[in-house]
Amino acid sequence: MNKTSPKARGRMTYVRELFVKVKTSVFFKNILVVMAGTGAAQIISLSLYPVISRLFTPSDFGISGSFDAVAGIIAAGVTLEYSQALMLPKEKEKALGLLAISLLCTGAVTVLTLLFCLLAPATMNGLMKSHGTWLLALLVLATLISGFNYASQAWAVRTKAFKVTSASQVIRSLSGKGSGVVFGLFKFGAPGLIISTILGNAAASINLFRVLRPDIPGLKAAAGQGRLKALAREYRDFPMYSASQNIINAVSGGLPVLLLTRFFGLPIAGAYAFAMGVLTFPMGFVLSALRQVLFQKASESQQEGRSLAALYVKVTATLFAMALVPTAIILIWGPQLFAWVFGAQWYTAGELSRSLMIWMAVVFCNLPAVLFGRIIRIQRFVFFYDLGLLAARTAALVLGGLLLTAYQTVMLYAVVGAAMNIFLIFAVGRAVMKREGSARLDNLLNFMIEG
Repeated sequence: MNKTSPKARGRMTYVRELFVKVKTSVFFKNILVVMAGTGAAQIISLSLYPVISRLFTPSDFGISGSFDAVAGIIAAGVTLEYSQALMLPKEKEKALGLLAISLLCTGAVTVLTLLFCLLAPATMNGLMKSHGTWLLALLVLATLISGFNYASQAWAVRTKAFKVTSASQVIRSLSGKGSGVVFGLFKFGAPGLIISTILGNAAASINLFRVLRPDIPGLKAAAGQGRLKALAREYRDFPMYSASQNIINAVSGGLPVLLLTRFFGLPIAGAYAFAMGVLTFPMGFVLSALRQVLFQKASESQQEGRSLAALYVKVTATLFAMALVPTAIILIWGPQLFAWVFGAQWYTAGELSRSLMIWMAVVFCNLPAVLFGRIIRIQRFVFFYDLGLLAARTAALVLGGLLLTAYQTVMLYAVVGAAMNIFLIFAVGRAVMKREGSARLDNLLNFMIEG
């Protein structure tokens, strides 16, 4: 008769205790709630994407990608990141004041976008490779909807209304991708892709408004002019550094489509935009849920004086392990999978996905670095890091456009992005541990075990 050794029994007990902790953890329950909605949204998107890919051309995706690049740059600073600052104060009145500032900033940025479109329409159309006023009107509308969406979602996360944010993901996917199929059947081309995205965001925003509506009286009371000015000054590092950082990141993310269009034409830019869209689907399944719950959890941990370092290391290491298998699959079978699932015209997108996956795998792991950098208020460091990242990416794209092929240019861009993001992960991790007096490598294992 075999007897279990004390060491083996100890390990079994540890596993059982760990399972009980996970099962009863509010943090993991919240992640599962948001992941349920995100998963449903991803299933809807993935099931409709093979249809959409056959209804639109790479050039359509090129124009849509150019619009998304410009709209994304504007949306990155639409609330001046006061929408993220509202997660930090303990007092609800302060948070409501920051929410009011976020909405006011959204209105101001939308008006500025409208004025720029009226005064320099040729410049905006040149960036988006389009003609006429229809795209400019959509850009203004997209700016307004994005700002309201960011502000209302941040409030929903603060109030832990994760079921509503989860439902919003499904609504966005169903309305956006569903309308995209309809527009594709009627041969709307690039305008159909753009309008479908805006409709999806609008539908999600309407759903999120349910959480915000009960607090509208408090929002009005908190919006006294003197109080808002004081709050804006107190959290001025968010517009100074976080908003600037977001805009820089958006420029970095949008540059490939704009510069690939400039050097290699709309079909290559469209293939790039399509590949990025496909690769971000599975990433979004995890990151959209984790971003909301982790930010709330980490902010709460800081308010209560608990360790952030253990949480940072464990989440980053888990994301790294999760990225290994998908990365290997794309590296080996990327072109064949794209051609089989989405149609032969997307074989080029599959080839580009091999390079992009190197970068995206690291981006998948850097979410804690991005969030914790804001929580411990080292936005100044991250701001200058992002400036360096923008410069490095721009240099890679320009040099590649002048000297290399399209595939080599995307590879160079991906390798530069991966290297820079690895640096960010280690730099923010060291800052988090140093803040707690534990910035030593031999503490990493303890942080992964404890907490």
